[in-house]
Amino acid sequence: MRDLLAGFLCIFLSLTFLSASAAEPRTENWPGWRGPRGDGTSLEPQVPTKWNGQTGDNIAWKTEIPGTGHSSPIVWGEQVFVVTCLDDKSERALICLDRRTGKVVWQQSVLAAPLEKKHSLNSFASGTPATDGKLVYVTFLAPDFSSEKERTPGDMVVAAYDDSGQQQWLVRPGRFASTHGYCSSPVLFEDKVIVNGDHDGEGYIVALAGDTGKELWRITRPNNTRSYCTPIIRELSGRTQMILSGSKCVASYDPRSGKEFWRMDGPTEQFVASLVDDGRLVYLTAGFPERHVLAIKPDGSGHVGEEQIVWRTRKNCSYVPSPVLCYGHLLVAADDGIATCYHAASGEPQWTARLGKHFSASLVTAGGLAYFLADDGIMKVVRPGKNLDVVAENPLGEYCYASPAISHGQILIRGENHLYCIGTGTP
Repeated sequence: MRDLLAGFLCIFLSLTFLSASAAEPRTENWPGWRGPRGDGTSLEPQVPTKWNGQTGDNIAWKTEIPGTGHSSPIVWGEQVFVVTCLDDKSERALICLDRRTGKVVWQQSVLAAPLEKKHSLNSFASGTPATDGKLVYVTFLAPDFSSEKERTPGDMVVAAYDDSGQQQWLVRPGRFASTHGYCSSPVLFEDKVIVNGDHDGEGYIVALAGDTGKELWRITRPNNTRSYCTPIIRELSGRTQMILSGSKCVASYDPRSGKEFWRMDGPTEQFVASLVDDGRLVYLTAGFPERHVLAIKPDGSGHVGEEQIVWRTRKNCSYVPSPVLCYGHLLVAADDGIATCYHAASGEPQWTARLGKHFSASLVTAGGLAYFLADDGIMKVVRPGKNLDVVAENPLGEYCYASPAISHGQILIRGENHLYCIGTGTP
């Protein structure tokens, strides 16, 4: 009898828990580049898998964004933020929208400056903003002059705005010059705003106080070579590590002080994609002129070498799009449209297939599915595994170069002209 009562009690508690979970579904903000963990992962259980931007099917709203830009949208509560460049005015701006309706709440000019030389796949507003719920942080380049042919040096500009659009501070922490233009996305850690200044000059990473913009520390980077990598910050091998590839190396630093933990030369010259990790290994895909996918042990010290590499491949690597980890699989979207699924621990390829004409956007994942957004706006939803399993194929109706955001049961995708909110959202 006692066992029977205990069984009924377990069933009752389980049903109560499930009821509470259903009543209060898990939602997350998407506060910066590649989301809350900086790796493209969403923990939300109910994310849309089917939509059509051309017919409006499962589109909550669609809002025209003035100007141009490849930065991703970010989300905090009921606010969406995105940056843009009004090319005709040479003006860089921050825009706030209402997440529920898509209505523009405010638009603020951050700076007016000449337009820099850039790569054809770059924009004048490519750095994704970041927010801690108190302030929104943006970064742009203020070139000394405008040119489509010459490399255009200038000042890195970092600014902070409150949620009503009032500027709280603006600083110019260093110089920057690159033949491919500017793109740096701020990373927030504790009280710091950390910005990568790798460029074709005296490269640096700088940490600024979030409330004032005051410089807290500065890292002098080796090799003076441009890169566009946003660091990830993780608890790995018993220490808090800020890890990024770029400037002809892969390096780990203490995000509290800027002290270097370890550095590995190579594996190539230039990098764009951010790294990901599974708590044991760090994975990177790069770059130019050679391309690599590496799995690295992050437990080194000082100048490390090949002994830290667990596995490597030079096939079907990505230069620009960042990879994603999903259920023990590493998924990589090569720029030329070829996608590959690897068994993350061993590096064994599971499948390789063409999933698009060309990829610029980084991968995201939710609910055990990976989302591949091609430049033509067609997104394929894939279930990782031994064999390719395309769950859905969804057209947006315009070209896309920005990485998606996931928040409150919705997907936000920035097209060339509009910001789309997909899905009805969390009840």
